[in-house]
Amino acid sequence: MSAQLPPDARAVVLTASNRAYAGVYEDRSGQALAEGLVALGFDVEGPHVRPDDAAELEAVLRNAVDDGFDVVLTTGGTGLSPTDVTPEATRAVLEREAPGLAEAVRRYGADNGVPTAVLSRGLAGIAGRTLIVNLPGSTGGVKDGLAVLGPLLPHVVSQLRGGDHR
Repeated sequence: MSAQLPPDARAVVLTASNRAYAGVYEDRSGQALAEGLVALGFDVEGPHVRPDDAAELEAVLRNAVDDGFDVVLTTGGTGLSPTDVTPEATRAVLEREAPGLAEAVRRYGADNGVPTAVLSRGLAGIAGRTLIVNLPGSTGGVKDGLAVLGPLLPHVVSQLRGGDHR
């Protein structure tokens, strides 16, 4: 994969957290995700902090797709709690799933000493020309997600923009 990230690559960060939305604590995972994407070369919008509400999360995702963002990465809301609804909101927006990406993020966490990484129900896939990936709601989960996705994103963005396989 020799593709380079286009200089105009744009990403959105979406944090799903009732407590961060209410101001109970600072959104550290969304900030870490935005910083990681900037370091990879993306122009980043967000983090947008929203409550664990499927309709609200779905609206942010659809707006990002409609606005032509290359990548949307979410953090939070992927676990087993009754309020964790990020995968459901994402599934409503996705046109094609990319399960290998979500599995690679889970596997990376589990292989690096976080056995609970396999509990994430996060999804990955494409809507329009936008890649959407759900990451866990922790700075560690974000770090793991960026470790997996970082090397792949230039190729993914190229492909979604119509690039050919090399």
